[in-house]
Amino acid sequence: MKLLEDTIRREGTIRPGGILKIDNFLNHQIDTKLLYEMALEFKRLYTDEEINKILTIEASGIAIAAVAGVVFGCPILFAKKSKSRNISDDVWSTEIASFTHGNTNTVMVSKEYLGSNDRILIIDDFLATGAALVGLKDLCDQAGATVVGAGIAVEKAFQGGGNMLRSQGMRVESLAKISSMTDDAISFEEE
Repeated sequence: MKLLEDTIRREGTIRPGGILKIDNFLNHQIDTKLLYEMALEFKRLYTDEEINKILTIEASGIAIAAVAGVVFGCPILFAKKSKSRNISDDVWSTEIASFTHGNTNTVMVSKEYLGSNDRILIIDDFLATGAALVGLKDLCDQAGATVVGAGIAVEKAFQGGGNMLRSQGMRVESLAKISSMTDDAISFEEE
């Protein structure tokens, strides 16, 4: 998606260690017009899939998923990284390692909200190693839900997660696919 790639080039910052800082428009401060355009593109890509729920992970995927939920006309559900008192013990859970945060979280979704009648589109801001998508798909598999695919804002294709998931049969649609990144340059696939 050229609009997203142009915004990354103009407003993104590359940090040492393969970190792309785009929180000034995607997940800390949010450019809602950009997110709406991204949601429209996800809808175009998945228009024939009869999606009835969007799943993401707390916290940075929530804004993108919420706007996509409006466009798709369906609820969103997010996997929580901590159990609060108002969540029952009746949950689907899995462990997910975070590349960005360098830790592992046990994430959960209430069984009340994810079941075998759900056709799920997973939405997330980044795809690097694929750990988050593997974990979210695991939650869906536990519930007997159908994962129709994943919509990713930015895929770091050079880290291999997207190709690994595609080779396992998961449909992954990324709006910006980074083929390489150095401390001072970024290249997108198909450049």
